[in-house]
Amino acid sequence: MSHSHSKYYVVWVGNAPGIYDSWEECKLQTANYPGAIFKSFDTLEAATAAYRGDPREQVEMIRTIARHAQSSHVNYHSIPEIRFPAICVDAGCRHNPGPMDYQGVDLETGQRIFHVGPLDGGTNNIGEYLAIVHALALLDKRGDHTTAIYSDSRNAIAWVRRRHSATKVTPNGRNAKVLEILARADQWVATHPIVNPIIKWDTEHWGEIPADFGRK
Repeated sequence: MSHSHSKYYVVWVGNAPGIYDSWEECKLQTANYPGAIFKSFDTLEAATAAYRGDPREQVEMIRTIARHAQSSHVNYHSIPEIRFPAICVDAGCRHNPGPMDYQGVDLETGQRIFHVGPLDGGTNNIGEYLAIVHALALLDKRGDHTTAIYSDSRNAIAWVRRRHSATKVTPNGRNAKVLEILARADQWVATHPIVNPIIKWDTEHWGEIPADFGRK
């Protein structure tokens, strides 16, 4: 293996798990492999340490080739059911509860509009809910009441419509920050009109939501 490359790729799940020093080699091991799990690292030492450890503990979300293949090449304008303009939101959580991120992406351009995390002690439902409320607050601040918000979480959409979260997470020292943010989100939805359409993303027919953390 050459050490002159600037990136090293760990393949945990693929045709031949291991460490590779080029994207081409990594792709050979992961392309079209169901549930392929891999990640790039800047140094061989970091890649080696990661390969020996638990991939779920990495700082960034684990990405899959299947989702990567859907990236920005999808022409969402060709799907008549999808409305524009729109913000797509999603969350990712390593362990549940555990470190949690959420983000919003412009459906038209694929550009990330906001990203928060990782926040310790979060859950997928909390992250999905916070992402929707973050998008609502952002659009409200802009005076934009027409842009749609897409989420692939039925639970999070239901929480917003009920004007309150319904997490069963028990407060502790590790999740204090995320629960503080959650309380602020509950306060926001309880005191502001919700005007923007909040729509369930149809993953079965449209593929992964563009804000998905599994995309490379």
